Amino acid sequence: MKKVVVLGSTGSVGRNALDVARRLPDEIQVVGLAARSNWEVLREQILEFRPSVAALVDPGACQNLRKTLPNGATRLVEGLDGILDDVLEQEADVVLAAITGAAGLPTTLKAVEKGRRLAIANKESLVMAGKRVMALAREKNAEVVPVDSEHSAIFQSMRGSRSSEVTRLLLTGSGGPFRETPANELQGVTREQALNHPTWKMGPKITIDSATLMNKALEVIEARWLFDVPPERIEVVIHPESVVHSMVEFQDGSVIAQLGLPDMRVPIQFALTYPERRPLEIDRLSFPEISRLTFEEPDRGRFPALDLAYRALETGGTLPAVLNAANEQAVERFLAGTIRFPQIASLTRQVMDHHDAIGEPEIPQILEADRWAREEVDRCLS
Repeated sequence: MKKVVVLGSTGSVGRNALDVARRLPDEIQVVGLAARSNWEVLREQILEFRPSVAALVDPGACQNLRKTLPNGATRLVEGLDGILDDVLEQEADVVLAAITGAAGLPTTLKAVEKGRRLAIANKESLVMAGKRVMALAREKNAEVVPVDSEHSAIFQSMRGSRSSEVTRLLLTGSGGPFRETPANELQGVTREQALNHPTWKMGPKITIDSATLMNKALEVIEARWLFDVPPERIEVVIHPESVVHSMVEFQDGSVIAQLGLPDMRVPIQFALTYPERRPLEIDRLSFPEISRLTFEEPDRGRFPALDLAYRALETGGTLPAVLNAANEQAVERFLAGTIRFPQIASLTRQVMDHHDAIGEPEIPQILEADRWAREEVDRCLS
C-alpha cells in the first residue's frame, strides 16, 4: 500500500491521479489533498477518499468548504503554509506535484527535502530551479519520477541506461491547433481557437502553452535537468498523431520510444506504482487503424518559444525563471483578451531582454526574478 499526497487535486492531472487511486484501492491510499480554490470539487474528493488532511490556498474558499464539510471527515487547513506545514508533513511514500505554475516550487522543494518520491507534473519547478531541485533530490535520496507524458516516455525508454549512453532526447509534440496556420493569420487567433487542442484535454494555461509551443520549450528545460543531458542533445519533433510520446537515441544508433494512445492516466499510474506496472483499462493501440505516423521539424519562425528556451538554458541563472514567469503573465493577459496571440512570445522575449541574469541564484533570488518578470510584463504593456 503506497500512501500518496496529491497537490493540485482538482486540476486535470490531480483528477486523473485520483481516478488511478480509485482503480487501485488495495495499492494506493490517498492521505493528503491540496487545491487552490475549487472547494466544491475538493469536497467531493474528501468525502470519497477520506484523507487525513486537506488544504485550500484561497482563504475564502476554505471557509466555504469548512461550512459544508461533515465534522470529523478530514482536518482542513488553508494557505500555502497549510500545505507545507500540514499536508506535506503526512507520512507519505509519494507526493504528486500537480500545482500549476511557479506556485508549485515551494511544495516541490519541501517534498524533496522530506526524501519522498516526487511524481512531478509541475514543470515550472524544474524550469525555475531544476539544478537545485535535482541536487537536493540526490542529497536526500529522493526519487524524482516525471508525470508529463513526454518525460515519462523518456524515463521509461532510459530504464537501465545511463545518461552518458544517450546521444539525443527527442521530445515529441502534437504541434497544437495552429500547426498549419499561416503566420499572417495568427494575429487573429481567438481564445476559443487556442483552447481547442487537437489531442489532449488540459487546463487553460497548459493548453495555451501547447498552442504557442511554449509547453514544449519548457519541457526542453525540464528534460535538461531531469535526465542530466546538455541542451544541444535535446530536440523537439512535431508528431501530430500523439502516439509516440518521446524517444531516446543511444550512442550505438538505437532509438527507443514509448507509444500509446493519449491518456494521462498511463504516466500518472506509472509514476505512482513505479517500478511496478499495473493493469489499466484504457483503449489500446491498433497499428492498422493508425496506418501512418508523421514527424516534422517545428517552425521556429511562427513559434519562437523554442528559441527562447534554448537561450534561457544557455544563459542560465535566473533567466529560465524569468522566461516562465513572463510567459505565465502573458498567457493570463491573452486569456483575459487584452493581448493578441503572437504577443505572448514577443512579450516574453522583451522581458528576457530587460533582465540582468544572476548566475548561481539562491531560491529567494529565483522567486524575486519570478516576481520582477510578472511586473515587467505589465510595465511593457503600459
